[in-house]
Amino acid sequence: MTEQEYFDQRLSDQINWYDKKSSMYKKLFMRFKVTEIILALIIPLLTGYITTEMVGLKIVVGLIGVVVAAAASIMTLYKFHENWIEYRAMSEALKYEKYLYLAGAGSYKDNKSLSFFVERIEGLLSKEHAQWAANNTTQKEENGTKEEGK
Repeated sequence: MTEQEYFDQRLSDQINWYDKKSSMYKKLFMRFKVTEIILALIIPLLTGYITTEMVGLKIVVGLIGVVVAAAASIMTLYKFHENWIEYRAMSEALKYEKYLYLAGAGSYKDNKSLSFFVERIEGLLSKEHAQWAANNTTQKEENGTKEEGK
């Protein structure tokens, strides 16, 4: 495999994947968090208007509370914030290694071989995949299942 083939077929693909996933999780996190904040702020406002004539408002406030709790639970369950940060960090780490390699700087100052570069990139990817598997296995065991993560 040539340097250009590795860049095109492996590295660029991985950088793009982590960039895309990071952006997706950031958007999801921001949407859920803004929804949670706004609805949580509305609850005390509406509570002040509850009277004996406005009994239906109690139901509305209760439903808003349920939506706030659901949003917080979904964010925790799917780890939108954590995934956003981890995927962004991984994307940037891959780019960092790529630019060091291209410039012949850092670890590549004395050793600019493609095999050394590939070992470092694949090491980063392998470490991230192992961490993902460990996190997902631990989470499933905590939830009472023994299935392994994908």
